[in-house]
Amino acid sequence: MGIEQFNDPMLIMFGKLLLAAFLGALVGTERGVVARQAAGTRTFGLVSLGACLLILTSSYVDITYMGYTQFDPTRVAAAIVQGIGFIGAGIMIFRGSTVHGITTAAGLWVAAALGIAVGFGLYAIAIFTTVIMLIVLFGMWHVEQHFKKEFSEVSE
Repeated sequence: MGIEQFNDPMLIMFGKLLLAAFLGALVGTERGVVARQAAGTRTFGLVSLGACLLILTSSYVDITYMGYTQFDPTRVAAAIVQGIGFIGAGIMIFRGSTVHGITTAAGLWVAAALGIAVGFGLYAIAIFTTVIMLIVLFGMWHVEQHFKKEFSEVSE
């Protein structure tokens, strides 16, 4: 047992699934704990994990049956985007003239994209996107609160 065991395609797929679930859950923690939204750590982790699994499966099928069938894994990615859009629409709630849940829906959409990126082996892009997403969710929340406070004082 040497270094060659780390080149096992099955172990690489397991690692991709773990990374996708971790990145999604990391982002979901902000939604669940900080923003106190119903869709949180588990939901975001599962969305990212599921997207990654679908990409891994479609890529595996494409490689395994190459020459026997015409299969395009990017079509699966497009279907994931559509499916997550449907889930996101269900998360958004209209209360009077305001809409709630838009950030959570957008976050789920990006969590699916993280899973797709990891599934295709774009690890650095997925990790960098997670960092940016956390900066937007955490950092911009503080900026929004500052401006809300400033504008509420001006209007009074």
